[in-house]
Amino acid sequence: MTKWQTKEELKHLLEELVSWQSRSGTEGERVFPHHLKNKLRSLPYFREHTDKLRLFRAPDGREGVGALYRAENSRRTVVLLSHFDTVNTEDYGHLEDLAFHPELLTETLHEYKEELPEEAREDLESGEYLFGRGTMDMKMGLAMHMGLLAQASEEQWPINLLLVTVPDEEVDSVGMREAVPTIRAIKEEYDLELSLFLNSEPTFQELGDENFYMYTGSIGKIMPAALLYGKETHVGNPLSGMTANYMATFLTQKMEWNPDFRETALGESTPLPVSLRQKDLMGMEYSTQTPYRAQVLFNAFLLNRSAKDILDLFRATAKEAALACNEAYEAVCHREGVQPLWDVGVMEYRELLDYAEKKLGADMVELYRKETVGAGEWDDRETAIRIVDKLMLHCQELGPVIVLLFGTPYYPAVNSSEDPLVRELVSVIRKEAMDEFSLDITQVHYFNGISDLSYVNYERDQGDWKAFEKNAPLWGNGYTIPFEDMKELRAPVLNLGPYGKDAHKRTERLHKVNAFEETPVLLRKLIHHISGRD
Repeated sequence: MTKWQTKEELKHLLEELVSWQSRSGTEGERVFPHHLKNKLRSLPYFREHTDKLRLFRAPDGREGVGALYRAENSRRTVVLLSHFDTVNTEDYGHLEDLAFHPELLTETLHEYKEELPEEAREDLESGEYLFGRGTMDMKMGLAMHMGLLAQASEEQWPINLLLVTVPDEEVDSVGMREAVPTIRAIKEEYDLELSLFLNSEPTFQELGDENFYMYTGSIGKIMPAALLYGKETHVGNPLSGMTANYMATFLTQKMEWNPDFRETALGESTPLPVSLRQKDLMGMEYSTQTPYRAQVLFNAFLLNRSAKDILDLFRATAKEAALACNEAYEAVCHREGVQPLWDVGVMEYRELLDYAEKKLGADMVELYRKETVGAGEWDDRETAIRIVDKLMLHCQELGPVIVLLFGTPYYPAVNSSEDPLVRELVSVIRKEAMDEFSLDITQVHYFNGISDLSYVNYERDQGDWKAFEKNAPLWGNGYTIPFEDMKELRAPVLNLGPYGKDAHKRTERLHKVNAFEETPVLLRKLIHHISGRD
C-alpha cells in the first residue's frame, strides 16, 4: 500500500514532521534533514535508487534534502519546493513545550481558550483546525510533497518529481541559495527538462479573510540601509559638530511610508516601506561626545523593480533628506549667529569602497572587511553596517555623509501569471476544486509572504545584480546569491498549499479538511495534467 495517501496517514506524517523541532538556527534544524532522509528511505523506490536521495550542505553546515523520482521515458520535471525550518516558540508562553505536538496542544488549548483572540477561539471550538508551530508554515506542504513522491514512484508516473526541501527560509534563505546550484547539477546530471517549480507555502490571509488562494508569483524584498556619519563634538559646543541622530531623522522621515516606493502590477500593490532599525553606534556607555555615527535600515518590496531601480530611488530620496537636513542646519546656525561648517553629502557604498581602496590600498580594505566579518559579534545586517563604519573611520574627511548600501537578504520578485502552462493550470485546478469540493480558489499574482521561489526563473540582466553586489558590503564575505545558476533554472512558478491561519503566531493553525483531503487531490491533479495523465 502506498504511503502517505489517506487523511489519517497525512495527519500522522505531519505530526511526526512537526515533532522534529526545527526552529531556525537550532540543533533541531541541523538534525531534521537526516530524519527526513531516513523517512524517505522507507519508500521502496529510494531503497532501490539510493543515488537519487541526497543531502546538500550550505557553507554554514546546515543541510537540505534532494529526492528525485525519475520516470523512465520522460524529461519533463516538476520541482517540489519547501522549507522545513520554523520560527521560534517563545510566544506560546507556558504552553511552549506543546508547540511541536499539534494534537496535544489543540486539546490543551480548550483549557485556555479564553486567552485566545475571538477568531482563533471560534476555530478551536469548531474542531476544524489543528494548532501548532509548523503545522501551517510549512510542514504540511512538505508532507503533501512526500505523498506525491511516494505515489509517483509506486505507480510509475510518466513525469519526474524532484523534491527539494531546505533550511533557513525564515531568516536569510541560506538553504535555497545553496539549493539552486544543486538543482542545476541534478538537472544536468539526469538531462531533465524543468516544467514547473511548485511551492506549497500555505494560503496567507488578513484577519477575517476566509478565501483560499493559489499564487502565480512571489513578491520580492530588498533592504536599503545607510550609515550616517556626522561630525563629533562635545555636548557643550553642539554646533561645532553634527550628530548622526539628527541626520537620521531626515532620512527616516523621507523613507517611511514613501509612496514612490509603492509598486503596482497586475492589479496588486506592494506595502509601503517602513523603518526596521534606527540607532547610533556609540554603544551603551554614556559619553559627553555626541553620537556621530548611526544606522538606518528599511524594508522595501518589489514586483517588477530591480535592485538598481530601488537604488536609484533610494539615492534620490537620500539627496532630498540631505538637502532638508542642510537647510534646517543652516537655519539653526543663522538663528544662533554662527557660521555653518559643512553640508551633508550622499554617496553609495561602492563609491566609498573605491575611495578607500585608493587611499588605504585594496589589501588593507579587504583586511578590514575580513576582520569585521570574522568578529562574529553581529547579525548580517549589523555586520554590513560595521564594514562601512570601519572604512569611514579611516575616511572621515568624507563626512558628514549618508552612505547608502544594501542589507541582506535580497529576494528578487518572480511572476509567471502570463505563462501559458500556468494559465492552463490555474484553470484546471480551479475547475477541479469547484467540481470536487465546491471550493472557490482565488488567483493571486504575488505570494505576499516571501518565498524561496524568488531564487528560480531569474530573467534579469547583470545590471540588476551588479547594483546589488557592488553596494552590499557582505557580498563575497558571507553572503552571495547564485544569479548565474538562477538564470539556468528557467521554468514557471506556482504556489499551491494548504489553508491555515496565523503563521508566525501562537495561534498558528491548519484547516484539517483542506490540508488532508482537498489540497492533496488538487496537487495530484496538477501533476497529472502536466504529465498528460488526465
